[in-house]
Amino acid sequence: MRVLIVEDEPYLAEAIRDGLRLEAIAADIAGDGDTALELLSVNAYDIAVLDRDVPGPSGDEIARHIVASGSGTPILMLTAADRLDDKASGFELGADDYLTKPFDLRELVLRLRALDRRRAHSRPPVREIAGLRLDPFRREVYRDGRYVALTRKQFAVLEVLIGADGGVVSAEELLERAWDENADPFTNAVRITVSALRKRLGEPGIIATLPGVGYRIEPAADAVRGDGKNHGQG
Repeated sequence: MRVLIVEDEPYLAEAIRDGLRLEAIAADIAGDGDTALELLSVNAYDIAVLDRDVPGPSGDEIARHIVASGSGTPILMLTAADRLDDKASGFELGADDYLTKPFDLRELVLRLRALDRRRAHSRPPVREIAGLRLDPFRREVYRDGRYVALTRKQFAVLEVLIGADGGVVSAEELLERAWDENADPFTNAVRITVSALRKRLGEPGIIATLPGVGYRIEPAADAVRGDGKNHGQG
């Protein structure tokens, strides 16, 4: 999952970003409305976390922009006010959820996970494919009933691959969805992470590489047969 944090208090924004990283959630920070709109124009975010009171275009204006764009990006509003009228006006703008400052980071994570699940309502909360079982709330992965210990980044990459339901995910998309904006687009981090993920998941190989195209989770039967797919490193 990749989220945009629009928050003009640097320490709070960085604390949220660092906390989300521990939960395998990539996050970009915008300290003002103009930066937020710029990031929204070039990146596809799963969720936008908006402080209503930021310099430049306000959180309300950013919310209007997101809704008007038709992207369907869920919006979680942050505010220091706990008045019902303030919450009501936020929901009228298109907010999907509300969180009043100060808040516990764990609550934010739970709300983000719930919004992500609601966004992809056709998918079950616990995702299963080809013998893999991924629980995003508990951050647990099992293969054929065997628990698989993954690093945060490996988990994030696997979550994107499983979410594609057998479809191909390019290295660029993995970099965009599982890393933040500071990731070097020319890095080999994706290849290294996928390689390490394959080792953790064990044999038979289940992550196929389509040279020049990307990666995908293969059905278990195909993984055993090979079917001409490339399951090698990279």
